[in-house]
Amino acid sequence: MLIFREPGSISGGLAPKAHASWPRRRLPPQAASIHLLRAHPDMKFQGSQNYVATQDLMLAVNAAITLRRPLLVKGEPGTGKTMLAEEVAQALGMPLLQWHIKSTTKAQQGLYEYDAVSRLRDSQLSDIDGGERVKDIHNYIVKGVLWQAFTAEQPVALLIDEIDKADIEFPNDLLREIDRMEFYCYETRELIRAKHRPLVFITSNNEKELPDAFLRRCFFHYIKFPDADTMKQIIHVHFPDLKKELLASAMKVFYDVRGLPGLKKKPSTSELLDWLKLLVAEDIPLEALQSKDDKVAVPPLVGALLKNEQDTTLFEKLVFMQRHNR
Repeated sequence: MLIFREPGSISGGLAPKAHASWPRRRLPPQAASIHLLRAHPDMKFQGSQNYVATQDLMLAVNAAITLRRPLLVKGEPGTGKTMLAEEVAQALGMPLLQWHIKSTTKAQQGLYEYDAVSRLRDSQLSDIDGGERVKDIHNYIVKGVLWQAFTAEQPVALLIDEIDKADIEFPNDLLREIDRMEFYCYETRELIRAKHRPLVFITSNNEKELPDAFLRRCFFHYIKFPDADTMKQIIHVHFPDLKKELLASAMKVFYDVRGLPGLKKKPSTSELLDWLKLLVAEDIPLEALQSKDDKVAVPPLVGALLKNEQDTTLFEKLVFMQRHNR
């Protein structure tokens, strides 16, 4: 059974010792309004014109909204994980804050950073303005995306993109902040609490396993690779005037290539869209996509689908063997 606790509450066990400089926990006056830190009950994602969301994906988004937990989205690269956050935010009329994770990203950067170098430099030039700027430490606090999301005047969507790129301790360093929607700024001696609980999306390409304690705080959804019918809907969104014959031939080639055993990297949805864009732009004839004997052939502009020499060589060998009936 999942037990949700309000931000600022303490779960079972001993309460952690408070820092000596921490202020007493007092909610701001406007916290009496029940909508603060709570999702709107009528907030539902029903898909959008620019994003084909399956029924189970829409259920996952709405479940995360109801539970007020981050939505952890996994799936193959190019299946629309990042775009999901963008489209949900637009559909619900919420501003979107994005935090794109790199291998060198630290959790503290999402909260804030203290620019001590700039303060030291300004102190050496204090004669210019009498040192007034240097006296206020707030001038040297660089707010991260979590600080911005917590202090926003309206509910926002927050995307933490490709969290698995960071080191293994990165998710653990964000446990308290994501769970309780608050953190302490030691430099200014203030507790930063969320005015409105943000709608959090976290994406992962499964490059690293995420800690169990982090997973427990999320609602999980894996975006499966689209089946043929769903793929047709996705293509129609991007190419509404594409001829049916070209669509049928292109999809057959694409799924033949994707189904080739031994591929190091299978082509994704985004690569299919790029390939179709090139076919249309270059006015590739339909005959170039069709094989007379219904065998696999090297399609034109195959570099949009296969992205390394190992897969290209493997595909060419398969075509050669089929032509010679081996």
